[in-house]
Parts: sequence; structure tokens; C-alpha cells
Amino acid sequence: MIARYGLIALAAGAGIEGETVVIAGGLLAHQRYFPLAGAMAAAAAGSFVADQIFFMLGRNFRNRAWVRRVRKRPLFDRALGMLERHPIGFIFAFRFMYGFRTISPIAIGTTGISARLFVIVNLVSAIVWGIAFTTIGYLFGHGLEALIGRLLPDRHVILILAAIVIAIAALVGAWHWRRSRNIEES
Repeated sequence: MIARYGLIALAAGAGIEGETVVIAGGLLAHQRYFPLAGAMAAAAAGSFVADQIFFMLGRNFRNRAWVRRVRKRPLFDRALGMLERHPIGFIFAFRFMYGFRTISPIAIGTTGISARLFVIVNLVSAIVWGIAFTTIGYLFGHGLEALIGRLLPDRHVILILAAIVIAIAALVGAWHWRRSRNIEES
């Protein structure tokens, strides 16, 4: 099941949950449940697509109530401030900055930054991010296996737990998506 649906779940989890799921995906690639390149591509694609969706939501629904609520968050103004000072650098780096991952593409979408510039920089950043965090899980697979192996004697339990984390991330993502659609409609 992991080999068949794992990359799809990894892409969904990367878009919603982020680093934890992608590192788990690297660990699963280390276990040869799917290819490392596939895990990297799924992580990058999931992150890229989610950020593009958030950008377009910010761009097309900037006057809706749910975007106005997001604008009231303190990180929103900080994101805009960093974007004004270093537009390309901020677009590239926001996914690597704790707390800025979801709010930033919405904030960027409410500005005059062109969609073309966002797509290009977001794509490059998503690829770097996907490769980096998948590689962390893959390279530290031996160390993680040894650590978890001491805690949990059966390695199948570890793989099941990793699959559960990915599945939960996908479910949480679906819940957030439905919730944002319901808020958008009101």
C-alpha cells in the first residue's frame, strides 16, 4: 500500500504538513518503498501546488472575509515587510521559515508581485526544499532506524507509523481544504 499510494500521500502531506512528512518520505525511500527521486519529486510537487493555490486564493479572494482574517495575523505584516525589502529572496525562502509557510503565499498573492515571478521562484524553491528535506530523511535513515529500533523492536511498526503520519497529514490537508472552501463560500 505504501509503495502504491505513498508518493501521492507524500505530495499531499508536503503541501499541507510540510517537513515532517517529507522527512518521513525520505526515510521510506531509504527503506526502498519508493524511489528517492520519486519522493523528492512528490515533495516538491506537493509543496509547489499548495503554494500556488494559496497564492491564487490571496490574489483572487483578497477582499473576502477569510483573507481579511488572515491579514490580521501579525505574521502577515511581517511577511509583507520582508517581501518589500527582498521580493525574490523572500519568495524563495518563506517555505524554509518557521511560521511563514502557509501565510506567505496568501500575503504575496495580495500584492502586486506578478504571478509569473511567483511561479518561477516558487518552483525553484519547491525543488530545492523537496530535495533538501527528502535527503535529510534518506541520509539519516540509518541513524533514525537505529534510534527508533531501540524504541520499537519491530521495523514494520516504524513503517506503519510513517504511513499513518503521511495519511493523517493528507486527511488534515483535506479537512483544511474543505474548511477553507466553506469559509470562502460564506
